[in-house]
Amino acid sequence: MAWDKRRSWPAMVVAVIALVVALGGSVYAASRIDGHAVRVKSLPGNRLVPRSLPANRLRPGTIPGDRLEAGSVTGRQIDAATLGQVPEAAHAASADEARHAQTALVAGSAGEATHLNGHSAACGAGTEAFAGTCWESEFGEAAMTAPAAAAACAARGGELPAPLALAAFGSGGGVTIAAGGEWTNDVTNVSGAGKYAVVIVSPGPIVDSALSTATSKFRCVIPLVS
Repeated sequence: MAWDKRRSWPAMVVAVIALVVALGGSVYAASRIDGHAVRVKSLPGNRLVPRSLPANRLRPGTIPGDRLEAGSVTGRQIDAATLGQVPEAAHAASADEARHAQTALVAGSAGEATHLNGHSAACGAGTEAFAGTCWESEFGEAAMTAPAAAAACAARGGELPAPLALAAFGSGGGVTIAAGGEWTNDVTNVSGAGKYAVVIVSPGPIVDSALSTATSKFRCVIPLVS
């Protein structure tokens, strides 16, 4: 059978028109449909190409924290002003343990606080600060043996001074060393049980020794922190 050009021509025209319309619709969709044309919540997240949606197109609060990949958010992306105060920082900010440096837990020096780590950090009445401790400004009126003097100082929370420290203290202005000498904590010349000599410091200052059974004046050295 011969092909009838006249009868086939209309069908060809219709097919061509349909093809043009179809292609034109695709081009239109590609050029006209964008994010604004997509209905809200009509496009699930698993249909998006990774990294195709910039963060500035997301509404705040739309992605919960448990949906974020671990390590994907760093300190640079976090507004510090939106974070609450850490409990320990709140305690430090109140400084209730260091108010006006009266009960400072840590202080650079005793002059900065009246208490240091919960202990008193000041020299009491009748004493003065010297070499990091509190020295009794005057020697005691009563003369005692060396063991008795050491026990008396221990009862006051202190001890007898070291010989050279007592000599240095006596060299300062306004300090008077007892004329007969003052006991120190240095034992020397032990000859037997209960038989020993103890270093004493006399005015000058002069460093000497005396039997522990002799009697001399003394002064105590009290720790600065007690």
